[in-house]
Amino acid sequence: MKRIDHVNIVVSDLERAASFFEAFGFSSTEPAELAGEWISSIVGLKDVCARYVVLSDPGSSTNIELIAYVNPPPKPPDPDIGAPNHLGLRHIAFEVEDIESEVSRLRQVGVAFKSEVRVYPKTGKKLVYFHGPDGILLEFAEYPKRDRGL
Repeated sequence: MKRIDHVNIVVSDLERAASFFEAFGFSSTEPAELAGEWISSIVGLKDVCARYVVLSDPGSSTNIELIAYVNPPPKPPDPDIGAPNHLGLRHIAFEVEDIESEVSRLRQVGVAFKSEVRVYPKTGKKLVYFHGPDGILLEFAEYPKRDRGL
């Protein structure tokens, strides 16, 4: 394996979700359509029609792909999908330089965090969880600065 190429997130409102992630500094492609037998056969659903955008971050080689299904219509999420102990893929963590600044900046645009920034005692890593569009569980992480002997 070379790398993780992308993480795909199904959303109900493509533009709203893209704007949310753009507030983190991601850039997004223009929305494009997925339709036809080729995509239906890949995902195992009939008559697929969906729109998607790719979000990229200059500091990473892994992209986030947001997709909004038109057909078949998306299934509503389990009400507890954003719970940290729910089975399956649980959250995406973003490493940041200054977690307090990022939390402050996003609070100003209405993002609610599950707690104040906490420190993992074993490593000194600072972290905080919050929800994105459609209940997506996300994390900010700031690692302690290492003394490099300079």
